[in-house]
Formats: sequence, structure tokens, C-alpha cells
Amino acid sequence: MAAAGRRILGLDPGLQRTGWGVIVTDGNRLTHVANGVIMTEAKAPTPERLSQIDRGIEAVIAEHRPDEAAVEETFLNRNPGTTLKLGLARGVVLLTPARAGLPVAEYAAKEVKKSLVGYGSADKAQVAAMAARLLPGVEFANEDAADALAVAICHAHASAVTNRWEAAVQRTVTRRAGA
Repeated sequence: MAAAGRRILGLDPGLQRTGWGVIVTDGNRLTHVANGVIMTEAKAPTPERLSQIDRGIEAVIAEHRPDEAAVEETFLNRNPGTTLKLGLARGVVLLTPARAGLPVAEYAAKEVKKSLVGYGSADKAQVAAMAARLLPGVEFANEDAADALAVAICHAHASAVTNRWEAAVQRTVTRRAGA
């Protein structure tokens, strides 16, 4: 495993199941570290379920020590109650890594799909197949964990482009200042 690389935690929010995946990116090379799912008790009150998600993410962060996190944005559901509960879970998923001092990026589902498959309306099977191809030997804990790894990969790709762009701008500024 590349010790010099960036360690990225990808998160796929859900009240019942929150998927997580950790990768290391070193240049163009991606390495799978771990993945899993945080399950909440279906009959527990919502505040307790949110606390279970928080504790689960805290444990993942403590064990895998990511440098940054990426979270998939959630879509609106037809059922307003379900949408609200998913929004609450997403809030915890955004808050927990931020509270741990990690920078947190957000990506729309279409952006994640396009980053991996090249098509924003790809289905879950296509996304999982490409994630498996980019992370040879990976075994997904479930589809939520596969989605979380896809978010981490999307972030690795997006931040690599941003870093190259910022470096190019800095070189230009430095050259002009020296001229």
C-alpha cells in the first residue's frame, strides 16, 4: 500500500444502511483499503439511529485514518417522511468527518456515475463493475459499500484534476512574478 498517498473515505448515506469505503490514491494509482456498512436498528428511535451512524463513522475514521472524506448527495424521494429521514442521516454523515477535522466534498449521484462509467444514468451494477475494475481484488460488503467506494474514486479523480489545475495556475503566477 502506498504510504505517501492520500487516504479517502467515501460515504453513501442512509438511515438504515450507510455504506463506507476507504481507498488510497497515489498519482493515478488507486488501492482499496477497506469497505463496509453501518447498520442501524430499524425499530430504534431516529435519534438513536443517527447516533449509531455517528459512532460507526467515528470508528471507521479511528481505524483507517483518512485524510479527507467524500459524500454522495441524496436525491428527493416521493415520500416526504423518507426524504426527511434521509436528510437527517446525511447531516450526520457530513458532520462526523468534519468534526474529526477532515475536509468533506460532496458529489451528486450522476457525477459519481459519470466519473466512473462515463454515463450519468448508469445503473448500480455498471458502477460496481467499474469500481471493481479500478480496485482489483476488491470484495464489496454490499451495494452500499460499493457506492461508497465509487464516491471515493470520484473524489480521487476530481481532486486530482483540481490539484493539477491549481499547480498550473501557481506556476503561471510564479513565472509572471519573476518576469
